[in-house]
Amino acid sequence: MDQNQITALAETRLEPFQHLIDGQSVPASDGQMMAVVSPIDGARLTTCARGTAADTDAAIAAARRAFDDGRWADLPPNARKKILLKWAGLIEANALEIAVLGVRENGTEIGMALKAEPLSAAAAIRYYAEAIDKLHGEVAPTDPAFLGLVHREPAGVVGAIVPWNFPLMIGAWKIAPALAAGCTMVLKPAETASLTLVRLAQLGLEAGLPPGVFNVVTGEGAVVGAAIAESMDVDVLVFTGSGATGRRLLEASARSNLKRVYLELGGKSPNIVFADAPDLDEAAKVAAHGIFRNSGQVCIAGSRILVERSIHTAFVEKLAAHAAAIRVGNPLDIATQAGAVNSERQLKQNLAFVEEARANGRKVIGGTRILEETGGYYMAPAIVADATPQDRVFREEVFGPVVTVTHFDTEAEAVALANDTVYGLAAAVWTANLSRAHRMVRKIRAGLVHVNTYGGSDLTVPLGGVKQSGNGHDKSLHAFDKYLDLKTAWVKL
Repeated sequence: MDQNQITALAETRLEPFQHLIDGQSVPASDGQMMAVVSPIDGARLTTCARGTAADTDAAIAAARRAFDDGRWADLPPNARKKILLKWAGLIEANALEIAVLGVRENGTEIGMALKAEPLSAAAAIRYYAEAIDKLHGEVAPTDPAFLGLVHREPAGVVGAIVPWNFPLMIGAWKIAPALAAGCTMVLKPAETASLTLVRLAQLGLEAGLPPGVFNVVTGEGAVVGAAIAESMDVDVLVFTGSGATGRRLLEASARSNLKRVYLELGGKSPNIVFADAPDLDEAAKVAAHGIFRNSGQVCIAGSRILVERSIHTAFVEKLAAHAAAIRVGNPLDIATQAGAVNSERQLKQNLAFVEEARANGRKVIGGTRILEETGGYYMAPAIVADATPQDRVFREEVFGPVVTVTHFDTEAEAVALANDTVYGLAAAVWTANLSRAHRMVRKIRAGLVHVNTYGGSDLTVPLGGVKQSGNGHDKSLHAFDKYLDLKTAWVKL
C-alpha cells in the first residue's frame, strides 16, 4: 500500500449513491436521501438513497423476472463461471479504491480493510465460481426397475441483509454461493455501510451480470429489510446481525410465505487459556488482536478470556501490554492497527458497558474515549480483568473493544464457563495437551473452535453458530445448501 495513493483516494469527492435495481442506478421513489457520516471525523461524507417499500418491491420484482425467465439460472454453468471470475478480477483491480471507500464509511483500519473487504470478496466470488461446474446430482441406489435421480436446483430469489462491520466480506459469503447456484438476489446493506456494496454491484454489471440478477437497495432496516422479509416473492432470506432483528425476520417469514431464513446472530466467544499453553505471551498477543482489531467489531471476536487461576495475573499483565501497544487512530493511516468505532451510538454503548463494570468495582484497564478532538469515534481497548459470570459485560455482546478476563481452576469449570452463554459462534483453546485440546473441541458448544490460534479460518471451512448464534453456514461448499433445492425424479423403466 502507498500512503500517498490512499490519501489521494480519501480526498475524492463522493457523489450521492443510489439503488441499483434491474441493472440501473435509480433514486428512492420518494426522492429521500440518508446522510452518510464518517466515523473518522464525524463529518458528513455523502448521501445515499433512503429506500422505500416500493423501491424494495421493484427490486424483488426484477429479481423474480430474472430468475423466472432463466436469463441467469439457465446459463450453462461455465458461462456463469466466466462472468463471476471476471467480476472477481474487476474487484481486485479496484481493490484499493473500494477499501478506502469502505474505511471512510465504517472506520476499519486500512490494513485490515483491504484484505478483509475487497480482496476477501473477490476471493469468495472466485471460490464459488470455480465450484459451479462441480455441483452435480445423484443417482439413487434403488430397485433396478426404477431410476431415482436427485437434482440440485437453484432455490429462487434470495434476500440478503448484511451488517456494517465487514459488509463486503460477509456480503460476498452470501452473494457468491447464491449467484453461483443460479439464484438471483436483492441485498440490503446496513445504513452505516452501504457504499462499497453499491460499488460491488456496479462492477458486477460491468462483468456481465444480467440486469435483475443482483440488486442493491439502500435504506433502513425497518423499511427495506422488513419489505424483503415480508415479501411473498423472496424464497430464501439470509441475515447477519442482532438476535432481536433475527427474531423479527423469523416472524415475518411465518406471516408471509414461510421463506427459509438463515441467521448468523453474533456471539460472546470464549478464549480459554490453560497454564500449559505453548507460549503465554503469544496467547496474550493473539487474544489482544482477536478482540481489539477493527475496534472489536467482529462477530467471532474473543470477548471472554478464561484463564487458569495460576497464570491469571501474568496473563493479564501481558494482555494489557499488548493492548497498550495497539495503535488506535485514523484508519486511513497505514500505521494504524485499530481504527474508529462505526458510529457515535456504538461508541456510547461500548463506554456504557465499561462504566458499569467500573461502577460495580471491577478492575478495568483502559476503556476511555480518545482522540475526541478529531470529531471521530475512537476508543482505547478495555480489559475488565476480574469479571464474573454475573456481570453484564460477561454475558452480553458488546461488539466493541471490550474484553473480560475470568479465572478458572479445572478443565470442567472452563467448559462450564465457556458454555455459560446463550451464544455459540466461536471459541478458542490454548494448551499443549493434545488430548485436552480434542476434549475441549468436543465439549464446547460453538460452530468454530480454534486451537492455539484465533481467527483466520479460510473459505474451505464453514462458519455458523449453534444456540442463539443462529443456523446455517457461510463459507465452504456447505454454503450451497442454503441456495439449492433437492428435486427427486422417480422414473419407471
